[in-house]
Amino acid sequence: MIKNLVRGFSALSLALAPLLSTPAAQAAPAAEVTTLADAVGLVEVTEEDRTGYTRSSFKHWNSGENATDGCNTRAEVLIAEAVVAPTVGAGCKLTGGTWISYYDGQEVTSAGSLDIDHLIPLAESWDSGASAWTAARREAYANDQAADVSLVAVTARTNRQKSDQDPADWMPPSPDAQCRYVAEWVSTKLRWQLTADDRELEALKVYADGPCENTIVRYTPAA
Repeated sequence: MIKNLVRGFSALSLALAPLLSTPAAQAAPAAEVTTLADAVGLVEVTEEDRTGYTRSSFKHWNSGENATDGCNTRAEVLIAEAVVAPTVGAGCKLTGGTWISYYDGQEVTSAGSLDIDHLIPLAESWDSGASAWTAARREAYANDQAADVSLVAVTARTNRQKSDQDPADWMPPSPDAQCRYVAEWVSTKLRWQLTADDRELEALKVYADGPCENTIVRYTPAA
């Protein structure tokens, strides 16, 4: 799985970073690595406000990371996360392929049965700071493939059960997924400098101080 390979090589990438000497590499922001408990402590706490939110405030799906491949962000994420690669046809139509929806551990063999979930829902991001962003930054957030945790292919059922809820009100039904989910939630909040409300923060602390205390969080601040 391409996406999991990226995760697996993240530590190696960090170790090699000082050896890279190209201007592009030198300009790239450094990844932050910390414990879940410490990461939760870095999230600013404020009240949330959904005034003015509309889903259309976040342009998606755009032409993706590769504007010349004929695939939009949704399709590119599906291709990246497949455990068995789909066939990519004309107009980026995907046939075949296999995916594992980590929220519920389900194996899926049809791209049409999957949703691409914004790990931090668009409405939640609006509440947490995105309402003050430019349209361009909201588009960048809604199509963020630079961080491999921002967008995730999951069963449509679990995505719609989750809706716009934060971890105080919804967690993946698979217990094995929950520490990963909390870590990726906090990682995305820190990457985009999004805030949390009191209930959300308390829910995160329950996991950080309990079953997920050994979980590591990695994030790179968004440009």
